[in-house]
Amino acid sequence: MKPEILQLSPILIPEIRERLEELFVIRRYYEQSDKAAYVAEHGAAIRGVITGGHTGISQALMAQLPQLQVVAVNGVGTDAVDLAYARDRGITVTATIGALTEDVADLAIGLLIGVCRGLCTGDRYVRSGQWATSATPLVPLPLARQVSGMRIGIVGMGRVGRAVAVRAAAFGCPIRYTDLQAVDVPYGFEPYLEQLAADSDALILAAAADQGTALVDSRVLRALGPEGYLINIARGKLVDEQALVSALQAGEIAGAALDVFVDEPRVPAELFEREDIVLQPHRASATVQTRTRMGEMVVASLVDVFAGRAPKGVVV
Repeated sequence: MKPEILQLSPILIPEIRERLEELFVIRRYYEQSDKAAYVAEHGAAIRGVITGGHTGISQALMAQLPQLQVVAVNGVGTDAVDLAYARDRGITVTATIGALTEDVADLAIGLLIGVCRGLCTGDRYVRSGQWATSATPLVPLPLARQVSGMRIGIVGMGRVGRAVAVRAAAFGCPIRYTDLQAVDVPYGFEPYLEQLAADSDALILAAAADQGTALVDSRVLRALGPEGYLINIARGKLVDEQALVSALQAGEIAGAALDVFVDEPRVPAELFEREDIVLQPHRASATVQTRTRMGEMVVASLVDVFAGRAPKGVVV
């Protein structure tokens, strides 16, 4: 008999969906209008859960799944999973660690180029017809900021931070970083975030932050300065969003580019009309290649646990 899996969030890759259907009985919780009744009907037979990093799974829901053996997170964030409860119950929690690294680092550099070179502003200028109708076509657009050679400060020198550094180095950018401690990388270590900001033209947040709180506050933003840029592809909660809004409004920093926010999908409305900021809907891993790798890791986690093997990407 196929193991029954409760799927809390969709998987977009058709091949992965087909593989899951082939191996398991998939109960699509996310499609149900009466979720409580659905769990009451199927919960006793559920042996595995598929969820996303943002969706997670609550202790209350896990408590209704007495045969639960594994929670496979289709992502790297586990702050929405009650890990202590899972550990106490002996439930394995896995994440797709390593699958997202290259795409997230790519987007970090893309956001840096986008905000410094005004790519979104230029796109809107052309699409709106202003370029074709202006008597002085390029005058309305301010000059951009060169990216090559910028001093880059990276917050978090883990997998993503290192991949960002490699890409930034290709642009001739001097790189320094901060982390809980110095690591074995060919970049300068700065233990104090505020000092790193002061010494950087762009501050890129790449820290693991499942249990993190706001690191970038008004002091860090002032240290970054009126010619500095903030890039966040880590977690929204690492940034004090109201302090960021105030810093942009006061001209205390030059701009920002964000893929993540504190209360997604709600974004501070004050950011919407600004041309000094680039916004993305938390989609750093949203490529066919990476989502396929992630899906394959989810499938492998379920198969391994049910076969009595230790899966990759174990969190608890």
